[in-house]
Formats: sequence, C-alpha cells, structure tokens
Amino acid sequence: MAVEIKLPQFGQTMEEGTIVNCLVQIGQKVNTGDILFEIETDKATLEMESPSEGFVKSILAQVGQTLSVGEILLVLGEEDEKVSVNSSVKKTSPKIADKPAKITTDADIVAALKETINSNQQVYKLGQKIPLNKLGRIIAEKTLQSKRQKPCFYLNVNVDVTELTALQEKLKVSVTDFIIKALGLGMVKWPIMTGRLEGDSIRLADSPGIGIATAVKDGIAVPIVKDVTKKSLSEIAQYSKGLLERLQTANLSADDFKDGCITVNNLGSLGIDSFIPIVVPGQSSILGVGKITDTCVSKGGEISVRKLMKMSLAVDHRIANGAEAAQFLSYVVDLLQEPQKLA
Repeated sequence: MAVEIKLPQFGQTMEEGTIVNCLVQIGQKVNTGDILFEIETDKATLEMESPSEGFVKSILAQVGQTLSVGEILLVLGEEDEKVSVNSSVKKTSPKIADKPAKITTDADIVAALKETINSNQQVYKLGQKIPLNKLGRIIAEKTLQSKRQKPCFYLNVNVDVTELTALQEKLKVSVTDFIIKALGLGMVKWPIMTGRLEGDSIRLADSPGIGIATAVKDGIAVPIVKDVTKKSLSEIAQYSKGLLERLQTANLSADDFKDGCITVNNLGSLGIDSFIPIVVPGQSSILGVGKITDTCVSKGGEISVRKLMKMSLAVDHRIANGAEAAQFLSYVVDLLQEPQKLA
C-alpha cells in the first residue's frame, strides 16, 4: 500500500523547509531510518529519515524547493505496486521566493540601484523593523542562491605587498587595480578559473571579466571590469575609477554587470584582517582581501618589518578543483609580490 512521506515539523516553530539534497531515486528500496532528504530550516540543515520502508514510487519535492510542514515529499509503495499522482498526491511548485532567476536580471539590478540611490537615506534605530527594498531583496536572493547551490572550498594566503605599496603610491593606482591585473593574468594561465556551468558542461570565458564588490546606499553592487587581459594596469585603474563613479550615480547599464568570472571584495580599508566572501552567482570564485599590516618577518637570520596582506579565495568546486585553484592563487600571489611585472 502506498505511503505518502510528508515534510515533518523538526521544531516547534518550524513552518517550512527547503530541499537542499535528495538522497534517493525512483525505484530504490528504502528502509526505516534511511536518509531521504537534507532539509534546510530557519535554524539548521537537517537530515530527514524515512518513517517507513518500501520502494520509491514518486519523488514530488525538488531540490531548491521550499515547502510547508505537512506537504508531500515522496511516495513509497510495494515493489510492483502502481502508484499514480492524483488529487490526493499533488506536486507542489517552488514558492516565488525560490525563483530568483526571474527577478535578478542585470536590468533588475540597475533599476534597483537607481531606486536606492534616488531614495532618502534611512536612519536606523534599535528595535526598528526595516523592510527590504528592491536591492536588498535581490542581494538576499542571490546570496541565498549561491550558498545553496555552490559547494565551495576556501584557500587562504599571506601576501608580502611591501614592494607593491611603494609602487602603488608612485603610480597613483589602487591595490585593487594591481589585484585585478594579477587575476587577469592568472586566468590566462589557468582558464578553468573563468568557467561557468552550462548544463553538463563548463563554458570558459572568451575574455575574463572581474567584478569589484562595492558598497552602495542600502546594499552592495558588483560592476565588471571587462577584457582585463587586454588592458594595462593604468587602463584598468582608469576603467575601474570611471565604473565606480558611474555606479555612485546609478549611471550604469545592464551590460556593466555581465560577463564576470571572479569578484574582488576588498574590506581592508575597513580594518578587516580576513573574511570568507560568498561567490557571486554565475561566477566561479571570489577573492576576499584584508587590510595591510606591518609585520616582523625573519629571513636569512635577520628580522625586518614587511607589509603583509591576507587574501581568501572561495571557489566553486564544481568548476575547479583544489590543485587548479591553488596553483592559480599561488601565481597571483607571486605577481603581487613582484609588482613590476604588472606595471
């Protein structure tokens, strides 16, 4: 006899859950206590055990779908039993909040930025309930989408930027400009780092684009520096400056947010030593950059003060493996420690 397996209430306050992973398939024999799904609630991601045994006849829940407690996830039955999906066993549809692709186009981002920049600055108070504006909703949806769908690994390094900071002051360009140039050269050497998933294939970019995570009023935006491998360091600096100036006045087009492969998020100026950033949907990785600190370093029996900077690279493991990403990051570090190669 067919048994409907429904979403249980894992806690007293739980009202719904999101399907993170399905661990069974049609026709599989399931025993009581076997893990059927990984469910994300408002408090944690939990494993859902089967309350019954039988053969999986129908799977109604989809990965990424949010369902209410009591909705049907799958149907178990006897091995030769015929089970039809009828009015008592309905497929449910993902809720609107779980369809970010429909509301997070590049044109939507531009519209949201204009709406935010042209609005009055909010004054926050303790205990206040703050409604999300359009940009806030897009950021929430994109970051949630990335955390759910991208199995990331993380690489951390210390970079000696003593020579770079001296050259940076001389050339009047930013540290981020040096990093963008180094990342572009690194992606030429390791093209897999430009990858984007397309079905069961990985599409490599024709020309690397690098995003700059930038704080704007009530949110964050990631405009793209295009064709970085075709630009000199000074051209990258000029392009980035113009891009950020136009961002602050919402004078960007949807095209300015397309074709990014990796994003640089530099929080060093805010006093942050290191952090793990979230990969932007559609990109393979993101680089978190911390502040530059004077550090005593021992070399050849002598101690000297060097300027060190921590960087953390988050990488989508579906696109690049640890060895590829590590070699890519090591190459970028070598370039930053010999900045004359970038100038």
